[in-house]
Amino acid sequence: MEKVYLIKDLARLSGQTVYTLKYYLNIGLIKEVDRSPETNFRYFDDATIERLKKIRELRRENKSIAEIKEILEFSTGFTK
Repeated sequence: MEKVYLIKDLARLSGQTVYTLKYYLNIGLIKEVDRSPETNFRYFDDATIERLKKIRELRRENKSIAEIKEILEFSTGFTK
């Protein structure tokens, strides 16, 4: 069974700040898998954590956000 995370959990597990995660959401690098109708909280899954690991790896290689977005879109077919 796949786990579901809130943005604060995603920040803790990925080592990214909530601000950075919201930025990645805004530009389409990551996306929520669901949203609570009552609280409007965003939910994420294990695939998002793996994607964030790949983003961090590419940032360590000094890739720009635009390059990372292009690489990830090409490799996974993921679009905003």
